[in-house]
Amino acid sequence: MFRRVFLAALLAGFAAAVVVTVLQAAKLTPLIATAEVYEAATDSVHGAAAWEPAPGLERIGFTLLANAVIAVGFGLLLSASFALRQIFADAETNAGQGLLWGLAGFASFSLAPALGLPPELPGTAAAELAARQSWWLGTALATALGIGLLVFARQTAWRVLGAIAIALPHLFGAPQPPAAETGGVAAALAADFAAASLAVAALFWIVLGSLGGWVYAHLGRRS
Repeated sequence: MFRRVFLAALLAGFAAAVVVTVLQAAKLTPLIATAEVYEAATDSVHGAAAWEPAPGLERIGFTLLANAVIAVGFGLLLSASFALRQIFADAETNAGQGLLWGLAGFASFSLAPALGLPPELPGTAAAELAARQSWWLGTALATALGIGLLVFARQTAWRVLGAIAIALPHLFGAPQPPAAETGGVAAALAADFAAASLAVAALFWIVLGSLGGWVYAHLGRRS
């Protein structure tokens, strides 16, 4: 069981990392570079420059490494869910079911948080970091819990509770920057980045879930 969980996460995670890195290099990195020009033009405080990878292969390599770590981590979460479903419901997971799990992951960790905190470019005005992180984490967990209750609960009361859990973070609202602050990034550029980021995230979760489910099922047939 552990071998299936680990290998499914590793293989699906690396494949998803490659896909998302290519898409980021093609679409998101040029938008970030443009936003950094806006940021440099409006930034009046010049401190010591932080290290960052050089453009080109170095940046792509570090991006791939970071994406692989994130993807394998989420892959472990998905494949562990496959294993728990197998143990408690005696149900196997295939590529199609893995795709549904991946879409649930996208809804929980990308789409729902983005409704309050859209993906941001450098130079965008934002609320305090700890407040944003707390809201993001709470929204992701509440959405995942709500989806789980809506899908797996049999009693109506639990399903209603699931719907409330999904809506609750948005009723409270995400932390916003002070009204006096304005970002230096053009609105059209920020909207383009947010839309592209969500599209890349959707493809990431589609690959991770469907391939993870396929590998998990394939390893089960071989054992």
